Amino acid sequence: MEQIKIPVVEDKEKIYAELLPQLESLVIGEPDFIANLANVAAALKQSLGFVSWVGFYLLKDNELVLGPFQGKVACTRIKIGSGVCGTAAANKETVIVPNVYEFPGHIFCDPDSKSEIVIPLIKDRTVFGVLDLDSSDYNSFNSVDAMYLQQVAAIISRIYYGG
Repeated sequence: MEQIKIPVVEDKEKIYAELLPQLESLVIGEPDFIANLANVAAALKQSLGFVSWVGFYLLKDNELVLGPFQGKVACTRIKIGSGVCGTAAANKETVIVPNVYEFPGHIFCDPDSKSEIVIPLIKDRTVFGVLDLDSSDYNSFNSVDAMYLQQVAAIISRIYYGG
């Protein structure tokens, strides 16, 4: 498999700084939540060349259910507390995993995934889903990704109406 160059911190900051206003403009005025998630997932995947999969899982009946995504076929349901996504949702905090093989209970939906970051989606102190990004390279995500992806999650939370 071809190795993808992971941008240095300054380059990541530039990418995210340009991307955030674009995401805001994508969702402003569009009332359909799923359409907005689909466009955000596509924009993130297109802009972050080191990401192999990006998508959303939404909370339904105390499970995370696959929502809009870009990448390979994915796991459809994840229990709260299971894997990286379920852990981020249960703890209401971002989880960065430099090496998925070292994360206890990691769920291998994509055998090529080597690192991951998951950001909980929270409105009124309640988790309603997660934003999940994977990479085919180790150590792809850091505090810069966390900071900016939490801002993406805040955009999503502002437009979430429940349901």
